[in-house]
Amino acid sequence: MTTRLGGPTGAVTGAPAALLRAEGLAVFAAALVAYAALGASWWLFAALILAPDLSMLAYLAGPRPGALFYNAAHTYVAPALLGGLAYGFSAPLAGAIALIWIAHIGLDRVLGYGLKYAAGFADTHLGRIGRN
Repeated sequence: MTTRLGGPTGAVTGAPAALLRAEGLAVFAAALVAYAALGASWWLFAALILAPDLSMLAYLAGPRPGALFYNAAHTYVAPALLGGLAYGFSAPLAGAIALIWIAHIGLDRVLGYGLKYAAGFADTHLGRIGRN
């Protein structure tokens, strides 16, 4: 379903879209600062920064499961839970992974890669990505 402007229903535009991208930048920067403070390996960061994108493989099963798995890997809920557990159990590796995951999501938001609609990979809550 699309709006009269041709974008997916529910896609944010204008100033709210710019604010959401700025929010993504703030989250990305905060995750980097926290990661540096944790003293974790930057090699680990480099190795895992794109790991959440493996969820795109679910698109091989179709747009609906693709969107479901992609969105599950690109919301802050799971990495926040992992970070809380890492803190509670004094598990710095899990904390580092949570911060990498959060940084990835923030960077995606800055670049305009929002949560996906079942209509297809290009339809996101931040608007359509790619060529229109």
